[in-house]
Amino acid sequence: MPGLGRVTPGQQVLLKAPLRVVSIGGGTGLSTLLSGIKRFAPAAQVRSDASGPALDITAVVTVSDDGGSSGRLRRDFDILPPGDIRNCMTALSEDEDLLTQLFRYRFASGRGLKGHSFGNLFLTAMHQITGDFAQAVKLSSEILAIRGHIFPATATNVSLEAVLTDGTVVRGESRISKSRQPIRKIRLRPANCKPLADTLDAVAKADLITIGPGSLYTSVVPNILVNGIAEAIEKSPAMKVYFVNLMWQPGETINFTASQHVKVLQAHAGCALIDCVVLNSAPIAPSLKRRYAREKVKPVENDIEALDKLGLKIVTADLVSDAAIAQGRIRHDSAALASVVLDLASRSRVFQVRKEALAAQRLRTK
Repeated sequence: MPGLGRVTPGQQVLLKAPLRVVSIGGGTGLSTLLSGIKRFAPAAQVRSDASGPALDITAVVTVSDDGGSSGRLRRDFDILPPGDIRNCMTALSEDEDLLTQLFRYRFASGRGLKGHSFGNLFLTAMHQITGDFAQAVKLSSEILAIRGHIFPATATNVSLEAVLTDGTVVRGESRISKSRQPIRKIRLRPANCKPLADTLDAVAKADLITIGPGSLYTSVVPNILVNGIAEAIEKSPAMKVYFVNLMWQPGETINFTASQHVKVLQAHAGCALIDCVVLNSAPIAPSLKRRYAREKVKPVENDIEALDKLGLKIVTADLVSDAAIAQGRIRHDSAALASVVLDLASRSRVFQVRKEALAAQRLRTK
């Protein structure tokens, strides 16, 4: 390979091995990305319509949700919220599989059952049996035969707390997203929560670490507030990529540009966490813009000059889902996200092998 110096047999094997991707986030943004990249998982039945190298996928999922079914189960059983975990599990499984449909099923009626999804109840029951939420996720993932690994950001039952610009403190994710004042900062309670050892191991070995897309303050930032995660990401040789949201989010990022998203993320991390940002370049129809404007929501501005000043690599791609547009919504396209992930992971792997080969070459010439 040109420019690599003398590549050893071991390095050749590494170049051909599955690309290790760690995806960090929560909500629909993370599950959308996972549903796209699962086509490149090693299993033959999943890769039948895929081309390119295989991916070894790890998802690290926020666990601060306190609304809806997850919130009720947290209060009733003192467990981590299962909702975002369950969405990631179904995103990484076979869509046509009956078990996946079962995990997605939501009860429309029934005293005590209305609003709950079967998957949330299943994870709760598995936690009651095992006494360990991470183990419950692992065993449930095996039942669904998912194509990857899913870890909660922490095993501690944390809650989210926001300090608004007027000094008000708002507790609870569901309340934070309804706040009218801009958010100054987010914090976890308790603050001394720790990540799983498996998470730190996956981050250290990754070729690519993706952060987002998703709700900045309630799905993305909470992960990096877990003690040790931001530091592990910073130390990892992987390329660190932030997928910027398509639209402003009421209660969180009204009037935010792309660079403001990054600044918030890195301020909470306490370091320059990001190497690269991925921006949408697809135009949005004026009719859709007007529809969102009625809710006081606009597309996130790609302020390229400000991103350049932050020293970031910038990748642009058409990332809007045509299927969502047909339904009058603006959402990320899972296949488009996957294409970007695959390209950046491949580039990062080659860069890491090149560094290793050049370092070995220097040692030989001394």
